[in-house]
Amino acid sequence: MTTIIEELVRKKCAPCEGGVAPLTDEQITPMLKGLTGWQRDGEKITKTFKFKDHYQTQAFANAVMWVSHREDHHPDLIVGYNTAQVEYWTHAIGGLSENDFICAAKVDTLLDI
Repeated sequence: MTTIIEELVRKKCAPCEGGVAPLTDEQITPMLKGLTGWQRDGEKITKTFKFKDHYQTQAFANAVMWVSHREDHHPDLIVGYNTAQVEYWTHAIGGLSENDFICAAKVDTLLDI
């Protein structure tokens, strides 16, 4: 686990109702580099997870929803037979916030449980 992930998983998402600027490229770059397999796609970060079968994929999707509910920060999920794509961005600011990276780090740690 990288230092970035260790720092992010200890944090809790802060409510974001807008009125703040999205993160800059200079703020995004080190956090994104600390997350394995996540990629920037415009104003989102995204990662596709692969599994052995549909049951494992669905179990993972449910775990992502549990994390998202606890953090009150919800991704878009695209779920297939053995893949789940997770996309985070902060709708209220039209870009990326620290909340997106906190949730991405917590989602990654699900696979370590």
